[in-house]
Amino acid sequence: MTGPQRRQQLIEVGRALFAEKGFEGTTVEEIAASAEVSKPVLYEHFGGKEGLYAVVVDREIQSLLRQITDALTQPPGGHARILLEAAAMALLDYIEHSTDGFRILVRDSPPGQSTGSFASLISDIASQVEHILAAEFRRRKLDPKTAPLYAQMLVGMVAIPGGWWLDSRRMKKEDVAAHLVNLAWNGLSGLEAKPSLRTFPR
Repeated sequence: MTGPQRRQQLIEVGRALFAEKGFEGTTVEEIAASAEVSKPVLYEHFGGKEGLYAVVVDREIQSLLRQITDALTQPPGGHARILLEAAAMALLDYIEHSTDGFRILVRDSPPGQSTGSFASLISDIASQVEHILAAEFRRRKLDPKTAPLYAQMLVGMVAIPGGWWLDSRRMKKEDVAAHLVNLAWNGLSGLEAKPSLRTFPR
């Protein structure tokens, strides 16, 4: 193999093992054995297990963000509900077709690892939808400064059930997306301009 081919092979092997066993449960020896190389080859390309893990996570994050961003920019100027449906389907598509990648992303990052945890990934995706929500809030005469908070809630609301669907697969992907959008959109359409807690008055 050429150097780039070997590097790609190690990424694919590492991705499968990290998805199955997690970062802590995967050893350098296992990665090397599965790739049929010596441990020094792994160190040469990535500096160790941590370096390989960082590359795998970064690739998955970029792939998912690209799919979400594409969904939110096509068609341009689309109705907010249509964009919400597209975002939900994009995330479920990623879960369906990149199952190993999603399993890696939802695991906790290893101690001291600076690459994205699932929480930081959610934050990255949410930042992509903030402007869409802010525009919708202005149209409904709601406070657009709260859009970042609602974006976090909406993305989390899709991502967590997505993990449930990955394990159960008891519903069609389109039905899961429809139910998610049903809750999100009907909740958004009934938003109060100045919500308050009834049991804890200010």
